[in-house]
Amino acid sequence: MKRDWWKEAVVYQIYPRSFNDSNGDGIGDLPGIREKVNYLDYLGIDLVWLSPVYDSPNDDNGYDVRNYRKIMDEFGNMEDWEKLIGDLHDRGIKLVMDFVPNHTSDEHRWFRESKKSRDNDYRDYYYWREGKDGDPPNNWKSVFGGSAWEFDEKTEEFYLHLFSRKQPDLNWDNPEVRSELYEIMRWWLDRGIDGFRLDVVNFISKDPDLPDDDPDKAPGSIGSSYYIDGPNVHRYFQEMNRKVFAGNDAVAIGETPMVSREAGAKYVDPSRDELDLIFQFDHVTFDLRDGGFWAPPRNWKLSELKKIMTDWREAVAGTGGWNATYLGNHDQPRTVSRYGDDGEYRRESAQTLATLLLTISGTPFIFQGEEIGMTNYPFSSLEELRDVQSINQFKEMKSEGKVESFDEVKEYVRFWSRDNARTPMQWNSDENAGFTDGEPWIGVNPNKDEINVEKEKAAENSVLNFYRRLISLRKEHEALVYGDYQLLVEEDEDIFAFLRQGAEETTLTLLNFSGEEATFDPDQELKYDKEELLLANYPAARSEEPAPLTLRPYESRLYLLK
Repeated sequence: MKRDWWKEAVVYQIYPRSFNDSNGDGIGDLPGIREKVNYLDYLGIDLVWLSPVYDSPNDDNGYDVRNYRKIMDEFGNMEDWEKLIGDLHDRGIKLVMDFVPNHTSDEHRWFRESKKSRDNDYRDYYYWREGKDGDPPNNWKSVFGGSAWEFDEKTEEFYLHLFSRKQPDLNWDNPEVRSELYEIMRWWLDRGIDGFRLDVVNFISKDPDLPDDDPDKAPGSIGSSYYIDGPNVHRYFQEMNRKVFAGNDAVAIGETPMVSREAGAKYVDPSRDELDLIFQFDHVTFDLRDGGFWAPPRNWKLSELKKIMTDWREAVAGTGGWNATYLGNHDQPRTVSRYGDDGEYRRESAQTLATLLLTISGTPFIFQGEEIGMTNYPFSSLEELRDVQSINQFKEMKSEGKVESFDEVKEYVRFWSRDNARTPMQWNSDENAGFTDGEPWIGVNPNKDEINVEKEKAAENSVLNFYRRLISLRKEHEALVYGDYQLLVEEDEDIFAFLRQGAEETTLTLLNFSGEEATFDPDQELKYDKEELLLANYPAARSEEPAPLTLRPYESRLYLLK
Protein backbone atom coordinates (compact mmCIF):
# COMPACT_ATOMS: atom_id res chain seq x y z
CA MET A 1 0.00 0.00 0.00
CA LYS A 2 1.43 3.35 -1.06
CA ARG A 3 1.78 5.78 1.83
CA ASP A 4 0.27 9.25 1.50
CA TRP A 5 -0.15 12.07 4.00
CA TRP A 6 -3.88 12.26 3.38
CA LYS A 7 -4.33 8.60 4.29
CA GLU A 8 -2.77 9.25 7.68
CA ALA A 9 -4.61 12.52 8.35
CA VAL A 10 -7.54 13.16 10.68
CA VAL A 11 -9.76 15.74 8.98
CA TYR A 12 -11.98 18.37 10.62
CA GLN A 13 -14.70 20.08 8.61
CA ILE A 14 -15.38 23.72 9.43
CA TYR A 15 -18.68 25.31 8.41
CA PRO A 16 -17.49 28.93 8.65
CA ARG A 17 -20.86 30.58 9.11
CA SER A 18 -21.46 28.60 12.29
CA PHE A 19 -17.98 28.08 13.77
CA ASN A 20 -16.93 31.30 15.53
CA ASP A 21 -17.88 34.96 15.06
CA SER A 22 -15.12 37.52 15.75
CA ASN A 23 -16.98 40.80 15.10
CA GLY A 24 -20.41 40.39 16.68
CA ASP A 25 -22.48 40.38 13.49
CA GLY A 26 -23.86 36.91 14.29
CA ILE A 27 -22.04 35.21 11.42
CA GLY A 28 -18.91 33.10 11.78
CA ASP A 29 -15.88 34.37 9.90
CA LEU A 30 -12.22 33.74 9.04
CA PRO A 31 -10.80 35.76 11.96
CA GLY A 32 -13.11 33.74 14.19
CA ILE A 33 -11.61 30.51 12.86
CA ARG A 34 -8.12 31.92 13.52
CA GLU A 35 -9.12 32.41 17.17
CA LYS A 36 -9.76 28.65 17.41
CA VAL A 37 -6.74 27.27 15.56
CA ASN A 38 -5.13 26.28 18.87
CA TYR A 39 -8.28 24.28 19.64
CA LEU A 40 -7.83 22.32 16.42
CA ASP A 41 -4.22 21.67 17.39
CA TYR A 42 -5.34 20.59 20.89
CA LEU A 43 -7.77 18.12 19.33
CA GLY A 44 -5.03 16.62 17.15
CA ILE A 45 -6.32 17.63 13.72
CA ASP A 46 -4.03 17.22 10.69
CA LEU A 47 -6.22 18.67 7.93
CA VAL A 48 -9.03 21.23 7.84
CA TRP A 49 -11.74 21.07 5.19
CA LEU A 50 -13.11 24.59 4.90
CA SER A 51 -16.63 24.82 3.52
CA PRO A 52 -17.02 27.57 0.85
CA VAL A 53 -15.80 31.04 1.76
CA TYR A 54 -15.98 32.50 -1.77
CA ASP A 55 -17.99 35.58 -2.67
CA SER A 56 -21.65 34.51 -2.78
CA PRO A 57 -25.18 35.91 -2.47
CA ASN A 58 -25.78 33.03 -0.02
CA ASP A 59 -28.84 31.45 -1.53
CA ASP A 60 -27.32 28.09 -0.51
CA ASN A 61 -24.90 29.28 2.17
CA GLY A 62 -21.91 29.73 -0.09
CA TYR A 63 -22.43 26.80 -2.47
CA ASP A 64 -23.71 29.38 -4.96
CA VAL A 65 -20.43 31.03 -5.96
CA ARG A 66 -20.41 34.51 -7.45
CA ASN A 67 -16.63 34.90 -7.63
CA TYR A 68 -14.22 32.00 -7.04
CA ARG A 69 -11.26 34.33 -6.46
CA LYS A 70 -12.82 36.61 -3.84
CA ILE A 71 -13.65 35.99 -0.17
CA MET A 72 -17.23 36.57 0.96
CA ASP A 73 -17.45 39.96 2.70
CA GLU A 74 -19.23 38.43 5.71
CA PHE A 75 -16.25 36.12 6.26
CA GLY A 76 -13.48 38.69 5.83
CA ASN A 77 -11.05 39.23 2.99
CA MET A 78 -8.07 37.65 1.26
CA GLU A 79 -5.68 38.96 3.89
CA ASP A 80 -7.73 37.18 6.58
CA TRP A 81 -7.60 33.98 4.54
CA GLU A 82 -3.81 34.25 4.10
CA LYS A 83 -3.37 34.71 7.84
CA LEU A 84 -5.58 31.67 8.50
CA ILE A 85 -3.65 29.33 6.21
CA GLY A 86 -0.43 30.66 7.75
CA ASP A 87 -1.70 29.93 11.28
CA LEU A 88 -2.72 26.41 10.26
CA HIS A 89 0.51 25.59 8.45
CA ASP A 90 2.54 26.93 11.38
CA ARG A 91 0.95 24.18 13.48
CA GLY A 92 1.40 21.48 10.86
CA ILE A 93 -2.30 21.53 9.90
CA LYS A 94 -3.07 21.38 6.18
CA LEU A 95 -6.00 23.11 4.45
CA VAL A 96 -8.43 21.81 1.84
CA MET A 97 -10.79 24.26 0.14
CA ASP A 98 -14.36 23.33 -0.80
CA PHE A 99 -14.70 23.80 -4.57
CA VAL A 100 -18.05 23.92 -6.41
CA PRO A 101 -17.51 22.69 -10.01
CA ASN A 102 -21.07 21.70 -10.99
CA HIS A 103 -22.75 25.11 -10.83
CA THR A 104 -22.27 28.79 -10.08
CA SER A 105 -24.48 31.50 -8.68
CA ASP A 106 -26.85 33.13 -11.16
CA GLU A 107 -25.01 36.32 -10.15
CA HIS A 108 -21.68 35.01 -11.45
CA ARG A 109 -20.28 37.06 -14.33
CA TRP A 110 -20.42 34.06 -16.68
CA PHE A 111 -24.14 33.58 -16.11
CA ARG A 112 -24.99 37.27 -16.30
CA GLU A 113 -23.31 37.34 -19.71
CA SER A 114 -24.98 34.07 -20.68
CA LYS A 115 -28.44 35.56 -20.08
CA LYS A 116 -27.93 38.53 -22.38
CA SER A 117 -28.73 36.76 -25.64
CA ARG A 118 -28.86 33.34 -27.29
CA ASP A 119 -25.69 34.08 -29.24
CA ASN A 120 -23.65 35.45 -26.35
CA ASP A 121 -20.12 34.02 -26.05
CA TYR A 122 -20.99 32.64 -22.60
CA ARG A 123 -24.32 31.10 -23.58
CA ASP A 124 -22.83 27.62 -23.89
CA TYR A 125 -21.24 27.85 -20.43
CA TYR A 126 -24.62 26.66 -19.12
CA TYR A 127 -27.48 24.40 -20.24
CA TRP A 128 -30.03 26.49 -22.15
CA ARG A 129 -32.90 24.75 -23.92
CA GLU A 130 -36.24 25.60 -25.50
CA GLY A 131 -39.31 24.30 -23.74
CA LYS A 132 -41.89 21.81 -24.94
CA ASP A 133 -45.25 23.47 -25.57
CA GLY A 134 -44.54 25.96 -22.82
CA ASP A 135 -43.32 23.32 -20.38
CA PRO A 136 -39.71 22.68 -19.32
CA PRO A 137 -37.42 20.75 -21.71
CA ASN A 138 -37.69 17.55 -19.65
CA ASN A 139 -39.17 16.21 -16.42
CA TRP A 140 -36.04 16.50 -14.28
CA LYS A 141 -36.59 17.68 -10.72
CA SER A 142 -34.32 19.81 -8.58
CA VAL A 143 -32.73 18.17 -5.57
CA PHE A 144 -34.16 21.14 -3.64
CA GLY A 145 -37.72 20.67 -4.94
CA GLY A 146 -39.65 21.70 -8.03
CA SER A 147 -38.54 21.58 -11.65
CA ALA A 148 -34.82 21.56 -12.46
CA TRP A 149 -35.54 24.20 -15.14
CA GLU A 150 -36.13 27.95 -14.85
CA PHE A 151 -37.63 30.04 -17.66
CA ASP A 152 -35.88 33.23 -18.75
CA GLU A 153 -38.34 35.67 -20.32
CA LYS A 154 -35.73 37.76 -22.13
CA THR A 155 -34.29 34.94 -24.27
CA GLU A 156 -37.38 32.69 -24.00
CA GLU A 157 -35.40 29.60 -23.03
CA PHE A 158 -35.00 27.53 -19.88
CA TYR A 159 -31.75 26.96 -17.98
CA LEU A 160 -30.90 23.85 -15.97
CA HIS A 161 -30.37 23.96 -12.20
CA LEU A 162 -30.12 20.67 -10.35
CA PHE A 163 -30.22 22.61 -7.08
CA SER A 164 -31.64 26.09 -6.38
CA ARG A 165 -32.84 28.19 -9.32
CA LYS A 166 -30.02 30.56 -8.33
CA GLN A 167 -27.47 27.76 -8.99
CA PRO A 168 -27.39 27.21 -12.77
CA ASP A 169 -25.45 24.12 -13.86
CA LEU A 170 -22.21 24.58 -15.77
CA ASN A 171 -21.83 22.82 -19.11
CA TRP A 172 -18.70 20.70 -18.71
CA ASP A 173 -18.95 19.54 -22.32
CA ASN A 174 -17.72 23.02 -23.24
CA PRO A 175 -13.88 22.86 -23.06
CA GLU A 176 -13.72 26.57 -22.20
CA VAL A 177 -15.69 25.91 -19.00
CA ARG A 178 -13.28 23.19 -17.97
CA SER A 179 -10.28 25.35 -18.79
CA GLU A 180 -11.63 28.23 -16.72
CA LEU A 181 -12.32 26.00 -13.71
CA TYR A 182 -8.92 24.30 -13.86
CA GLU A 183 -7.22 27.69 -13.98
CA ILE A 184 -9.13 28.78 -10.86
CA MET A 185 -8.11 25.61 -9.05
CA ARG A 186 -4.45 26.12 -9.95
CA TRP A 187 -4.78 29.72 -8.71
CA TRP A 188 -5.73 28.44 -5.25
CA LEU A 189 -3.05 25.75 -5.24
CA ASP A 190 -0.50 28.44 -6.00
CA ARG A 191 -1.61 30.13 -2.78
CA GLY A 192 -0.58 27.13 -0.75
CA ILE A 193 -3.69 25.05 -0.18
CA ASP A 194 -3.30 21.30 0.15
CA GLY A 195 -6.18 20.12 -2.01
CA PHE A 196 -9.89 20.38 -2.77
CA ARG A 197 -13.11 18.83 -1.64
CA LEU A 198 -15.15 18.79 -4.87
CA ASP A 199 -18.87 19.41 -4.34
CA VAL A 200 -21.28 16.95 -6.10
CA VAL A 201 -18.51 16.32 -8.61
CA ASN A 202 -20.12 13.21 -10.10
CA PHE A 203 -22.95 15.44 -11.42
CA ILE A 204 -20.73 17.32 -13.88
CA SER A 205 -21.35 15.11 -16.95
CA LYS A 206 -24.90 15.03 -18.31
CA ASP A 207 -26.36 12.94 -21.12
CA PRO A 208 -26.26 15.50 -23.97
CA ASP A 209 -29.79 14.53 -25.08
CA LEU A 210 -31.19 15.45 -21.64
CA PRO A 211 -33.99 12.85 -21.93
CA ASP A 212 -36.98 12.45 -19.61
CA ASP A 213 -36.42 10.19 -16.61
CA ASP A 214 -38.70 7.70 -14.89
CA PRO A 215 -41.44 9.90 -13.33
CA ASP A 216 -42.05 7.36 -10.55
CA LYS A 217 -38.64 7.86 -8.95
CA ALA A 218 -38.33 9.88 -5.74
CA PRO A 219 -38.90 13.53 -6.80
CA GLY A 220 -35.42 14.78 -5.94
CA SER A 221 -33.78 12.07 -8.04
CA ILE A 222 -35.85 12.37 -11.24
CA GLY A 223 -33.22 13.04 -13.88
CA SER A 224 -30.37 11.41 -11.96
CA SER A 225 -30.25 8.49 -14.42
CA TYR A 226 -28.73 10.97 -16.87
CA TYR A 227 -26.31 12.92 -14.69
CA ILE A 228 -24.99 10.43 -12.11
CA ASP A 229 -21.77 8.88 -13.44
CA GLY A 230 -22.46 10.59 -16.78
CA PRO A 231 -20.93 9.63 -20.12
CA ASN A 232 -17.78 11.75 -19.82
CA VAL A 233 -17.26 11.85 -16.06
CA HIS A 234 -14.16 9.64 -16.01
CA ARG A 235 -12.60 11.54 -18.89
CA TYR A 236 -13.18 14.81 -17.08
CA PHE A 237 -11.71 13.47 -13.81
CA GLN A 238 -8.62 12.27 -15.65
CA GLU A 239 -8.27 15.59 -17.43
CA MET A 240 -8.65 17.45 -14.11
CA ASN A 241 -5.98 15.23 -12.61
CA ARG A 242 -3.56 16.06 -15.45
CA LYS A 243 -4.34 19.78 -15.58
CA VAL A 244 -4.61 20.48 -11.82
CA PHE A 245 -3.25 17.80 -9.51
CA ALA A 246 -0.40 16.16 -11.44
CA GLY A 247 3.03 17.12 -10.19
CA ASN A 248 1.98 18.31 -6.73
CA ASP A 249 1.05 16.65 -3.45
CA ALA A 250 -2.50 18.00 -3.21
CA VAL A 251 -5.45 15.73 -2.43
CA ALA A 252 -8.61 15.44 -4.58
CA ILE A 253 -11.69 14.56 -2.50
CA GLY A 254 -14.93 14.03 -4.41
CA GLU A 255 -18.47 14.27 -3.06
CA THR A 256 -20.37 11.65 -5.09
CA PRO A 257 -24.07 11.27 -4.15
CA MET A 258 -25.97 8.25 -5.48
CA VAL A 259 -22.84 6.70 -6.99
CA SER A 260 -22.65 2.92 -7.21
CA ARG A 261 -19.85 0.94 -5.55
CA GLU A 262 -18.59 -0.14 -8.97
CA ALA A 263 -18.35 3.42 -10.27
CA GLY A 264 -17.03 4.78 -6.98
CA ALA A 265 -14.24 2.21 -6.89
CA LYS A 266 -13.19 3.35 -10.36
CA TYR A 267 -13.07 6.98 -9.23
CA VAL A 268 -10.36 6.16 -6.66
CA ASP A 269 -8.50 3.42 -8.55
CA PRO A 270 -4.91 4.78 -8.43
CA SER A 271 -4.14 3.34 -11.87
CA ARG A 272 -6.84 5.54 -13.44
CA ASP A 273 -5.48 8.89 -12.15
CA GLU A 274 -8.86 10.37 -11.21
CA LEU A 275 -9.69 11.16 -7.54
CA ASP A 276 -7.97 10.22 -4.27
CA LEU A 277 -11.00 9.92 -1.99
CA ILE A 278 -14.77 10.01 -2.39
CA PHE A 279 -17.68 10.55 -0.06
CA GLN A 280 -20.26 7.88 -0.84
CA PHE A 281 -23.81 8.17 0.49
CA ASP A 282 -25.21 4.67 1.01
CA HIS A 283 -24.81 4.82 4.79
CA VAL A 284 -26.51 8.24 4.99
CA THR A 285 -29.48 7.28 2.79
CA PHE A 286 -30.24 3.71 3.89
CA ASP A 287 -32.53 4.93 6.69
CA LEU A 288 -34.71 7.01 4.35
CA ARG A 289 -38.26 5.88 3.60
CA ASP A 290 -40.01 6.51 0.29
CA GLY A 291 -41.17 9.84 1.70
CA GLY A 292 -37.56 10.92 2.01
CA PHE A 293 -37.00 13.82 4.38
CA TRP A 294 -40.74 14.15 4.97
CA ALA A 295 -41.20 10.79 6.67
CA PRO A 296 -39.81 9.27 9.86
CA PRO A 297 -36.50 7.43 9.54
CA ARG A 298 -36.71 3.78 8.64
CA ASN A 299 -36.13 1.28 11.45
CA TRP A 300 -32.77 0.00 10.25
CA LYS A 301 -30.75 -2.95 11.45
CA LEU A 302 -27.12 -2.78 12.48
CA SER A 303 -26.32 -5.59 10.05
CA GLU A 304 -27.39 -3.26 7.21
CA LEU A 305 -24.97 -0.54 8.30
CA LYS A 306 -22.17 -3.09 8.71
CA LYS A 307 -22.80 -4.51 5.27
CA ILE A 308 -22.77 -1.08 3.60
CA MET A 309 -19.52 -0.04 5.25
CA THR A 310 -17.91 -3.43 4.59
CA ASP A 311 -19.02 -3.70 0.96
CA TRP A 312 -17.62 -0.26 0.18
CA ARG A 313 -14.32 -1.11 1.82
CA GLU A 314 -14.02 -4.33 -0.12
CA ALA A 315 -14.91 -2.63 -3.41
CA VAL A 316 -12.40 0.18 -2.94
CA ALA A 317 -9.67 -2.09 -1.59
CA GLY A 318 -10.10 -4.24 -4.68
CA THR A 319 -8.78 -1.39 -6.82
CA GLY A 320 -6.03 -0.38 -4.41
CA GLY A 321 -8.00 2.76 -3.60
CA TRP A 322 -8.80 4.49 -0.32
CA ASN A 323 -12.01 5.31 1.59
CA ALA A 324 -13.19 8.58 3.04
CA THR A 325 -14.95 7.77 6.33
CA TYR A 326 -17.61 10.07 7.75
CA LEU A 327 -20.85 9.89 9.70
CA GLY A 328 -21.90 13.54 9.64
CA ASN A 329 -21.31 16.77 7.74
CA HIS A 330 -23.04 20.06 6.94
CA ASP A 331 -25.79 18.26 4.97
CA GLN A 332 -26.66 15.53 7.49
CA PRO A 333 -28.43 15.29 10.85
CA ARG A 334 -26.23 15.30 13.91
CA THR A 335 -24.45 11.97 14.19
CA VAL A 336 -25.43 11.08 17.75
CA SER A 337 -29.08 11.94 17.06
CA ARG A 338 -29.11 9.74 13.97
CA TYR A 339 -27.07 6.64 14.80
CA GLY A 340 -26.89 6.81 18.57
CA ASP A 341 -28.96 7.92 21.55
CA ASP A 342 -29.00 11.67 22.15
CA GLY A 343 -30.81 11.21 25.46
CA GLU A 344 -29.77 8.89 28.29
CA TYR A 345 -26.70 7.52 26.51
CA ARG A 346 -25.60 10.60 24.58
CA ARG A 347 -22.03 10.55 25.89
CA GLU A 348 -21.58 6.80 25.54
CA SER A 349 -23.09 6.54 22.09
CA ALA A 350 -21.16 9.59 20.84
CA GLN A 351 -17.97 7.91 22.05
CA THR A 352 -18.92 4.64 20.38
CA LEU A 353 -19.52 6.46 17.09
CA ALA A 354 -16.14 8.16 17.52
CA THR A 355 -14.53 4.75 17.93
CA LEU A 356 -16.14 3.53 14.72
CA LEU A 357 -15.09 6.64 12.82
CA LEU A 358 -11.47 6.62 13.97
CA THR A 359 -10.67 2.89 13.96
CA ILE A 360 -12.35 1.62 10.80
CA SER A 361 -10.34 1.82 7.56
CA GLY A 362 -10.18 5.05 5.58
CA THR A 363 -9.41 8.70 6.28
CA PRO A 364 -11.74 9.94 9.07
CA PHE A 365 -13.66 13.21 8.68
CA ILE A 366 -15.01 14.88 11.83
CA PHE A 367 -17.67 17.55 11.43
CA GLN A 368 -17.51 20.51 13.82
CA GLY A 369 -19.36 19.81 17.05
CA GLU A 370 -19.33 16.06 16.48
CA GLU A 371 -16.35 15.85 18.84
CA ILE A 372 -18.44 17.18 21.74
CA GLY A 373 -21.57 15.19 20.90
CA MET A 374 -23.75 18.04 19.61
CA THR A 375 -27.35 17.01 18.88
CA ASN A 376 -30.20 17.91 16.54
CA TYR A 377 -32.13 21.14 17.16
CA PRO A 378 -35.78 21.19 18.35
CA PHE A 379 -37.21 23.29 15.48
CA SER A 380 -40.74 24.52 16.16
CA SER A 381 -41.52 26.79 13.20
CA LEU A 382 -40.62 27.39 9.58
CA GLU A 383 -39.21 30.77 10.58
CA GLU A 384 -36.41 29.05 12.52
CA LEU A 385 -35.12 27.37 9.35
CA ARG A 386 -32.45 28.82 7.06
CA ASP A 387 -31.85 25.85 4.75
CA VAL A 388 -33.12 26.49 1.21
CA GLN A 389 -33.72 22.77 0.68
CA SER A 390 -36.00 22.36 3.72
CA ILE A 391 -37.86 25.62 3.07
CA ASN A 392 -38.42 25.00 -0.64
CA GLN A 393 -39.56 21.44 -0.19
CA PHE A 394 -42.01 22.40 2.55
CA LYS A 395 -43.47 25.20 0.44
CA GLU A 396 -43.83 22.84 -2.53
CA MET A 397 -45.63 20.24 -0.40
CA LYS A 398 -47.94 22.90 0.99
CA SER A 399 -48.77 24.24 -2.48
CA GLU A 400 -49.59 20.69 -3.60
CA GLY A 401 -51.96 20.22 -0.65
CA LYS A 402 -49.84 17.48 0.97
CA VAL A 403 -49.51 19.43 4.23
CA GLU A 404 -51.30 22.39 5.75
CA SER A 405 -48.97 23.48 8.54
CA PHE A 406 -45.41 23.11 9.77
CA ASP A 407 -46.64 21.26 12.86
CA GLU A 408 -47.49 18.28 10.62
CA VAL A 409 -43.86 17.80 9.61
CA LYS A 410 -41.82 19.41 12.38
CA GLU A 411 -40.74 16.04 13.83
CA TYR A 412 -39.29 15.08 10.46
CA VAL A 413 -37.59 18.47 10.11
CA ARG A 414 -36.13 18.05 13.58
CA PHE A 415 -34.57 14.81 12.43
CA TRP A 416 -33.60 15.44 8.81
CA SER A 417 -33.05 19.15 8.15
CA ARG A 418 -29.56 20.21 7.11
CA ASP A 419 -29.93 23.08 9.58
CA ASN A 420 -29.37 20.58 12.41
CA ALA A 421 -25.68 20.54 11.50
CA ARG A 422 -25.53 24.30 10.98
CA THR A 423 -26.50 25.61 14.39
CA PRO A 424 -23.61 27.48 16.05
CA MET A 425 -20.67 25.65 17.57
CA GLN A 426 -21.16 25.43 21.33
CA TRP A 427 -18.00 26.78 22.95
CA ASN A 428 -19.30 27.50 26.45
CA SER A 429 -22.50 28.07 28.44
CA ASP A 430 -22.55 31.84 27.90
CA GLU A 431 -25.28 33.52 25.90
CA ASN A 432 -25.19 32.20 22.33
CA ALA A 433 -22.80 29.45 23.48
CA GLY A 434 -19.79 31.75 23.08
CA PHE A 435 -20.28 31.76 19.31
CA THR A 436 -21.13 35.46 18.99
CA ASP A 437 -21.76 38.63 20.97
CA GLY A 438 -24.51 39.54 18.50
CA GLU A 439 -27.69 37.93 17.22
CA PRO A 440 -26.75 34.57 15.68
CA TRP A 441 -27.83 33.99 12.08
CA ILE A 442 -29.51 30.75 13.17
CA GLY A 443 -30.66 29.61 16.59
CA VAL A 444 -28.29 28.19 19.20
CA ASN A 445 -29.26 24.75 20.50
CA PRO A 446 -30.96 25.12 23.92
CA ASN A 447 -28.74 22.35 25.34
CA LYS A 448 -25.62 24.58 25.15
CA ASP A 449 -25.33 24.65 28.97
CA GLU A 450 -24.86 20.88 29.06
CA ILE A 451 -22.95 20.40 25.81
CA ASN A 452 -20.06 22.75 25.16
CA VAL A 453 -16.30 22.70 24.65
CA GLU A 454 -15.46 24.33 27.97
CA LYS A 455 -17.39 21.73 29.95
CA GLU A 456 -16.07 18.87 27.81
CA LYS A 457 -12.46 19.92 28.35
CA ALA A 458 -12.93 19.78 32.11
CA ALA A 459 -14.49 16.29 32.24
CA GLU A 460 -11.99 13.44 32.06
CA ASN A 461 -14.32 10.97 30.33
CA SER A 462 -16.04 13.49 28.06
CA VAL A 463 -16.75 13.00 24.38
CA LEU A 464 -14.08 15.59 23.52
CA ASN A 465 -11.33 13.96 25.55
CA PHE A 466 -12.32 10.55 24.19
CA TYR A 467 -11.86 11.90 20.65
CA ARG A 468 -8.44 13.28 21.61
CA ARG A 469 -7.31 9.90 22.94
CA LEU A 470 -8.61 8.10 19.85
CA ILE A 471 -6.86 10.52 17.50
CA SER A 472 -3.63 10.03 19.44
CA LEU A 473 -3.99 6.23 19.27
CA ARG A 474 -4.56 6.38 15.53
CA LYS A 475 -1.25 8.19 15.15
CA GLU A 476 0.55 5.68 17.40
CA HIS A 477 -0.72 2.45 15.84
CA GLU A 478 -0.08 1.94 12.15
CA ALA A 479 -2.66 -0.85 11.97
CA LEU A 480 -5.39 1.77 12.55
CA VAL A 481 -4.30 3.54 9.36
CA TYR A 482 -2.94 0.93 6.96
CA GLY A 483 -4.22 -2.31 8.50
CA ASP A 484 -6.55 -4.56 6.50
CA TYR A 485 -10.19 -4.45 7.59
CA GLN A 486 -12.05 -7.64 8.58
CA LEU A 487 -15.65 -7.65 9.83
CA LEU A 488 -16.57 -10.03 12.67
CA VAL A 489 -20.00 -11.31 13.85
CA GLU A 490 -21.56 -10.12 10.61
CA GLU A 491 -25.19 -10.91 11.48
CA ASP A 492 -25.15 -9.66 15.08
CA GLU A 493 -27.71 -6.85 15.46
CA ASP A 494 -26.15 -5.32 18.58
CA ILE A 495 -22.38 -5.63 18.15
CA PHE A 496 -20.25 -4.04 15.43
CA ALA A 497 -16.83 -5.71 15.66
CA PHE A 498 -13.87 -5.68 13.31
CA LEU A 499 -10.13 -6.29 13.09
CA ARG A 500 -7.47 -4.04 11.59
CA GLN A 501 -4.60 -6.33 10.65
CA GLY A 502 -1.25 -4.66 10.09
CA ALA A 503 2.19 -6.05 9.41
CA GLU A 504 3.22 -6.07 13.07
CA GLU A 505 0.04 -5.65 15.08
CA THR A 506 -3.71 -6.25 14.98
CA THR A 507 -6.42 -4.20 16.65
CA LEU A 508 -9.92 -5.28 17.63
CA THR A 509 -12.78 -2.78 17.80
CA LEU A 510 -15.92 -3.73 19.75
CA LEU A 511 -18.99 -1.50 19.61
CA ASN A 512 -22.34 -2.10 21.28
CA PHE A 513 -24.94 -0.18 19.24
CA SER A 514 -27.82 -0.96 21.59
CA GLY A 515 -29.16 0.53 24.80
CA GLU A 516 -28.98 -2.88 26.48
CA GLU A 517 -26.16 -5.18 27.49
CA ALA A 518 -24.89 -7.26 24.58
CA THR A 519 -22.51 -10.18 24.25
CA PHE A 520 -19.61 -10.43 21.85
CA ASP A 521 -18.99 -14.05 20.93
CA PRO A 522 -16.62 -14.16 17.95
CA ASP A 523 -16.95 -16.81 15.27
CA GLN A 524 -13.17 -17.33 15.27
CA GLU A 525 -10.44 -17.72 17.86
CA LEU A 526 -8.80 -14.43 18.78
CA LYS A 527 -5.53 -14.10 20.65
CA TYR A 528 -6.97 -12.76 23.88
CA ASP A 529 -4.00 -14.03 25.83
CA LYS A 530 -2.04 -11.06 24.41
CA GLU A 531 -4.83 -8.53 24.58
CA GLU A 532 -4.18 -4.98 25.66
CA LEU A 533 -7.13 -2.67 26.22
CA LEU A 534 -6.14 0.58 24.50
CA LEU A 535 -9.36 2.50 25.13
CA ALA A 536 -12.87 2.01 26.50
CA ASN A 537 -15.71 4.42 27.23
CA TYR A 538 -16.66 2.68 30.48
CA PRO A 539 -14.30 2.58 33.47
CA ALA A 540 -12.65 -0.76 34.26
CA ALA A 541 -13.86 -2.29 31.03
CA ARG A 542 -11.14 -4.96 30.90
CA SER A 543 -12.37 -8.53 31.29
CA GLU A 544 -10.09 -11.19 32.76
CA GLU A 545 -12.00 -13.84 30.84
CA PRO A 546 -11.60 -14.57 27.12
CA ALA A 547 -14.56 -14.15 24.77
CA PRO A 548 -17.51 -14.11 25.01
CA LEU A 549 -17.52 -10.63 26.52
CA THR A 550 -20.48 -8.67 27.86
CA LEU A 551 -20.63 -5.02 26.81
CA ARG A 552 -22.75 -2.44 28.59
CA PRO A 553 -25.17 -0.13 26.70
CA TYR A 554 -23.29 1.73 23.93
CA GLU A 555 -19.98 0.46 25.25
CA SER A 556 -16.95 0.62 22.98
CA ARG A 557 -13.56 -1.01 23.40
CA LEU A 558 -10.37 -0.96 21.39
CA TYR A 559 -7.91 -3.82 21.94
CA LEU A 560 -4.38 -4.46 20.72
CA LEU A 561 -4.24 -8.21 20.05
CA LYS A 562 -0.62 -8.71 19.09
